[in-house]
Amino acid sequence: MRIAVVDSGIGMLSTAAALFAARPDAELYLSMDPDHMPWGPRTHDEIVERALAGARAAVDAAGGDVDAVVVPCNTASVHGLAELRERFEPGVPVVGTVPAIKPAAAAGTPIAVWSTEATTRSEYQRRLVETFARGVDVTPVACVGLAEAVESADPGRIADAVAYAAERTPGRVRGIVLGCTHYDLVGEAITEALRARSGAAAGVELFTAADAVAAQTLRRIGAAEDAGAAGTAAVGGGRVRVLASGRPARLPAAALAYPAGRALAAGEPSPAR
Repeated sequence: MRIAVVDSGIGMLSTAAALFAARPDAELYLSMDPDHMPWGPRTHDEIVERALAGARAAVDAAGGDVDAVVVPCNTASVHGLAELRERFEPGVPVVGTVPAIKPAAAAGTPIAVWSTEATTRSEYQRRLVETFARGVDVTPVACVGLAEAVESADPGRIADAVAYAAERTPGRVRGIVLGCTHYDLVGEAITEALRARSGAAAGVELFTAADAVAAQTLRRIGAAEDAGAAGTAAVGGGRVRVLASGRPARLPAAALAYPAGRALAAGEPSPAR
């Protein structure tokens, strides 16, 4: 099983780690784009171009044959999913990412949507809230600098950016949608910051898309029935290949600061191989 995972940077880690945990026999091709990141401030056409280039690089590295292309990035999914599907489907399923607003709103209690500044202002997020959280108290929170801080793996920058967003999250909130995949990597820091705030309940739940995207990917390629099976886990044997703007590479050092990155590093070939 060969799966291409396309994102600008290490925001892909949580989804890729969920895939690797479910199918440790899989070959993952992690296509990052350090030469052109971040994608968020770029134009629609530029984002489409970068997403297509990342997918093509991963497919080429896999010998021209993959079972799925996964896009664990909200920005790339909003702008590039249609073009990616036009390029690869129906032969190869393309799975995008949608913020977990629907499950977060299901209880009807107040929620906040943490996302980048651009996504917070977007028509895309507004439509998701109107569609899946109608009648629910929803607070959009623009997390200034948080994705960049996570990408740097600098603890001080992460703490400052998380604190900034936590201060703008009302104490009545009971669920937080992590609307950028980078934020998944610092879930514990987010929870602790919310608990430290006066009036913030300890029971605030975080909602991410990583596990859902991994599960949908396996369903699309007909592998869901085997995911996580004891026999599959015992066999293992999968591997993780990394591309940096199309070039063979290792996982960036920042990735190893997070459990998801360290789990994926275990599947990387040794430098001698």
